[in-house]
Amino acid sequence: MRIWTGCLTEQGTVLPEPDTRPTPLQKMRLSGVSPDRALGQNFLIDPNIVDVIERTAALGPDDVVLEVGPGLGVLTERLVQRCGNVHCIELDAALAGLLAKEFGGARGFHLVAADALKLDLRLLEPAPRKFVANLPYNVAVPLVMKSLEELPELEMWCLMLQREIADRLFALPGTSAYGGTSVMARLFAEKISSRPVSGTVFHPRPRVRSSLLAFRRRPEADVGGFPAVRAVVRAAFSHRRKTLANSMAGAADGRLPTAFTRLDAAGRKRTAVAALSGMGLAENTRPQDLTPEQYLELTEFLEGGAGGSGG
Repeated sequence: MRIWTGCLTEQGTVLPEPDTRPTPLQKMRLSGVSPDRALGQNFLIDPNIVDVIERTAALGPDDVVLEVGPGLGVLTERLVQRCGNVHCIELDAALAGLLAKEFGGARGFHLVAADALKLDLRLLEPAPRKFVANLPYNVAVPLVMKSLEELPELEMWCLMLQREIADRLFALPGTSAYGGTSVMARLFAEKISSRPVSGTVFHPRPRVRSSLLAFRRRPEADVGGFPAVRAVVRAAFSHRRKTLANSMAGAADGRLPTAFTRLDAAGRKRTAVAALSGMGLAENTRPQDLTPEQYLELTEFLEGGAGGSGG
């Protein structure tokens, strides 16, 4: 990466002068750090993709941003330059040390050396409004779900993801990519844009294709209902090839509505069939055939304790 500054000659002409700061790859070698595949690390090394991320996320001085897995800090540098507050969560101790050394004195920079999946994101102050990151691909889905639930103030996500995951998040009902993740994402958020990203912007180059996905929270979404809906969706998709009623009959998730879990298997199946009938759906309906809104309706039905009894 070469950043040019100005140099004034005796004639008053401004000539470009190269910035001698190390490139991301040089920084990596000088610091002795290296990507850990076990942690899903593929470092951003191309400043051009950072320009794209900045435009897509519409970064501004009032933004409070969350970044998970900052790596070498290529994106972090831009976030710190453009945003009022930046929360960086880095699990790798060596990388956390590198980030602390480079950005520790920056105004509004907050570094948490921890596993983001084990961290209570609700403790971050000030609360993030945007989630902008090149996520470790092996934990991307649980991180997205966690942020949807634990950070109700989050308004926008701009994330680098494995393309398969980006496609799955907002897949349509009835398609092969549609699943529990799609239901939750579509219930609580709406897609803004998705664009393919070349593997050349990373080191090492990922073995999978990548996409930059942007989406925003649905203002009408009730985060308080997230756990119950997610439990129902998980139970429904636990056996994708079964009918939804049979999947729900065998459900044993303690996070399901209490009135439903008190029923025996036969009662749970009757309740699921009654819920489907109330939505005008057949008993043999499969999990992938329900829309996200119908899963919300199903959850509300189960919470009401309607249907068969037993047990």
